[in-house]
Amino acid sequence: MSSHDETFADVLAANEHYTRQFGLAGLEAQAARGLAVLTCFDSRIAPLEMLGLGPGDAKILRNAGARVTDDVLRTLVLASQLLGVDRAMVIAHTKCRMAAGSEDDVHAAIAAAGGPDTRSLAFLVASDWEATVRADVQRVRSSPYLVRLRVGGFLYDVDSGRITQLC
Repeated sequence: MSSHDETFADVLAANEHYTRQFGLAGLEAQAARGLAVLTCFDSRIAPLEMLGLGPGDAKILRNAGARVTDDVLRTLVLASQLLGVDRAMVIAHTKCRMAAGSEDDVHAAIAAAGGPDTRSLAFLVASDWEATVRADVQRVRSSPYLVRLRVGGFLYDVDSGRITQLC
């Protein structure tokens, strides 16, 4: 096995096990519960489990900080127009790295870790998560392509698992 193959050997082996018990064949592409969920890519968040959902129930969108970006809007348009989504949740979370400083702090942290100069990227950090969630929800609501989509903003507590509605 080459070093390239070893890089992903653990997850490919796990996938082999998964395929032996795979039971999701035949699920529709439609979101069975009519729901889209935007949340952070933080590994402490299990979107389906925290909302009592299963495979096929919702469209899950994830990015750093659970931010409504142009790509999220594009994806929500597709989900709402073609995949049965009529409501969306924007779910930020406590203890998020994207709330632990400024853009400059994130760029400096990456540089200090030996990373490249990232100053041409916007990481969309925000210190006031409630205001940020409200603004991102408003961005969805104001899209001319999403006028029928019902959207709410929420905060997930990574220590308790509790979700609180903000707007």
